[in-house]
Amino acid sequence: MQATGKLKLVNDIQQVSATFQKREFVITTEEQYPQDLCFELRGDKVDIIDAYNTGQEITCSLNLLGREWVNPQGESKFFNTIVCWKIQPKNQ
Repeated sequence: MQATGKLKLVNDIQQVSATFQKREFVITTEEQYPQDLCFELRGDKVDIIDAYNTGQEITCSLNLLGREWVNPQGESKFFNTIVCWKIQPKNQ
């Protein structure tokens, strides 16, 4: 899957554990109703966003992940994460 938009925000790297780090960034799509989409970079990919500037149009290759969590009351909650594994300038 891919998504294209203008880079809006890049957060700092988060060290989740001794062996796992992640970093979030946001792009704004250019549609009739623009959307701000938050993506996650993981592991050795956290630095690939550094090659791009805010406002630059980029295309993100991504995987959509989901998982279920059952709270103490026994209710199921579902979470989605959009993990980006490749970034390139738009139209490249």
